[in-house]
Amino acid sequence: MLALVMLINRSGSMVLPFLGVYMTNHLHFSIENTGVVLSFFGIGSVIGSWLGGFITDKIGEYKVQYLSLLLSVPLFCLIPVFKTEAGVAAIILLQSIVSDAFRPANSVAITKYAKPQNITRAFSLNRMAVNLGFSIGPALGGILSAISYEFLFFSNALTALLAGIMYIIFFRKRNRLSKIKAKKIKEVIEIKKENSPYRDRKFLIYCFCCMLFSICFFQLFSTLTIFYKDTAQLSQQNIGYILGYSGFLVVLLEMGLVQVAEKYFSLATTMLLGTFICGFSYAMLGFDHHILTLVISMSLLCVGEIWALPFMSTITALRAGKNNKGAYMGLNGISFSIAFIITPYLGTLIADKFGFSALWIGTGLLSILIAAAFYFIVPWMIKEKDESVEITH
Repeated sequence: MLALVMLINRSGSMVLPFLGVYMTNHLHFSIENTGVVLSFFGIGSVIGSWLGGFITDKIGEYKVQYLSLLLSVPLFCLIPVFKTEAGVAAIILLQSIVSDAFRPANSVAITKYAKPQNITRAFSLNRMAVNLGFSIGPALGGILSAISYEFLFFSNALTALLAGIMYIIFFRKRNRLSKIKAKKIKEVIEIKKENSPYRDRKFLIYCFCCMLFSICFFQLFSTLTIFYKDTAQLSQQNIGYILGYSGFLVVLLEMGLVQVAEKYFSLATTMLLGTFICGFSYAMLGFDHHILTLVISMSLLCVGEIWALPFMSTITALRAGKNNKGAYMGLNGISFSIAFIITPYLGTLIADKFGFSALWIGTGLLSILIAAAFYFIVPWMIKEKDESVEITH
């Protein structure tokens, strides 16, 4: 049901990939100013991830999730009201804070309801819902944006409202029962105070690597769509179709590829392969932008993200304690959110000054370095955690 709520919510994910095109084509912002405005989405995401993680540990993931979903409804409706760079940046900042408070709470809910041995597959199931929604949303968004960009924002508002209503209906009783159960456990077990993730040096290094990976990967949501439009000369409908194809492919392959990775690869090897493949998929675009190359590149990007993103959440959950998962998930979410600040501005700046070929090749080279870093950092961090658990027991 968590995945189904996420599916409904993400089916309205037609706004984000088209924000860059909306601002350059409809509002006639320059490419550089568009990158600056998109960076405010990342700033809001940083604030929202921190706030969501902090509040989740205080009031629980149930309240944070339904408040985030319901409060985002009017904010989506207000986006088309603003026409200036400052106005659009302000409303995107506020909307991003509210929407991204949802993510750490949702991750905590997954660790709460999933069995320990199924945690990676639980994160993968949730990501399948995200990607299925992402395959529906942009494809529909490409069609609707050709008629009116306002449809994008109102559709996002409607799906957030539906997701919020469904979440409240299904989880209200379950949340109440889990709180009663948790209260009984606290009465017989002394709760150990656990360290803050902000003082966990190894986890901070890991989050820094996650941020660098995200800077590379999140070109998908900003610079890549501009590249499709301006360099590859794709129509808005075709941009929607290729993004929709990526979501559909992830849905089709994710559970199978995750099981292969869990069976045959270590966490470090999986992160190495996933990060390397993502980088290679971008580097291809530096040499050719024929439609076949675009499809192959997107297909490889999907495989790479399957072997990277869900395992990042698993590694975070393994590192966290029982009572500070919200803070750990929030800090890891901040690493992605900081990338949302840097990526649009840095990507558009490099593309504007040096060309898209330099951007894609540079992205590929940086990804190779990050892949090697993950290979050494993950076992270094997880091994220490496992040893400390054994000593405690």
